[in-house]
Amino acid sequence: MTNRWGLIGASTIAREWVIDAIRATGGEVVSVMSSSGERAARYASENGIGRGLSDLDTLLADPELDAVYISTTNELHRDQAIAAARAGKHILCEKPLALTLDDAHAMRQAARAAGVVLATNHHLRNAASHVAMRDAVAAGRIGTPLSARVFHAVYLPPHLQGWRLDKPEAGGGVILDITVHDTDTLRFVLGRNPVEVTAFAQSGGLGKDGLEDAVMGVMRFEDGLIAQFHDGFTTKFAETGFEVHGTEGSLVARNVMTQRPIGTAMLRTAAGEEALPLEARNLYEAGLEAFHAAMAGRGAPSATVEDGIWSLATGLAVAQSARSGHAVTIETGL
Repeated sequence: MTNRWGLIGASTIAREWVIDAIRATGGEVVSVMSSSGERAARYASENGIGRGLSDLDTLLADPELDAVYISTTNELHRDQAIAAARAGKHILCEKPLALTLDDAHAMRQAARAAGVVLATNHHLRNAASHVAMRDAVAAGRIGTPLSARVFHAVYLPPHLQGWRLDKPEAGGGVILDITVHDTDTLRFVLGRNPVEVTAFAQSGGLGKDGLEDAVMGVMRFEDGLIAQFHDGFTTKFAETGFEVHGTEGSLVARNVMTQRPIGTAMLRTAAGEEALPLEARNLYEAGLEAFHAAMAGRGAPSATVEDGIWSLATGLAVAQSARSGHAVTIETGL
């Protein structure tokens, strides 16, 4: 059976990654909605989509539509997801799920009441490098994990520099765009939840209206493990990376905090250095395959709504710590 999708948001990420991933995993994109009818029609034509619409209710009224992908600006996610759930559509929503925990929980409750899947598009947990690191940690190959480090400071390309840098009301800024990904990847690889954060934000000239365009901080996890993170929109020449250090070894990955299926992951122990075997695969295709299976009642999506709530709660705590100058406890409400 072909799963029929509607896009809520005529976005760059859908065009560059998600449309192809839906199609590659047996789905069909049948409609796209934008607040601009002209943009919706042009986007539909350019991407081989049958219908371009400017009204959400019209898109959701299609009885043959099975699922929607929400990639609008963050302040719109809550109402669009709740409307989709009430219409009986499964939902893959971009991160962050919403701008407040209350809104994210309202989305979760609507999906549960409707009996539909609501997932978060945290693509990085689908990377072969992160899966291999998670398996190595779980197998005890580095002993007891003590610390981790994520460096995810990149340069935001000009074609993505709009609302992320000049619309605080839409949830712009690097924390809700990138730090939420760090949080989810740390939780996935470590199998632990963060409980407290301390952070400093920076406005390095790219973000407008006081929006942060870089942040550094430390998360403390439930068993005492500590993780350092550095995220940015202003870093043109750095590589990305992810490290986990334990009592018996270290995992060192490079160029893995990316949408592309690239990068390396090494295990270092007293026995020497070993490259972890990686079966590279398109991260979005892996996520869509899991989502389609969840729609059919076979397992869970790669990142659940609860995972999205954890990353949102942590991002909000990071932002609060940066504003206040104090450590902030992470509260999810789960």
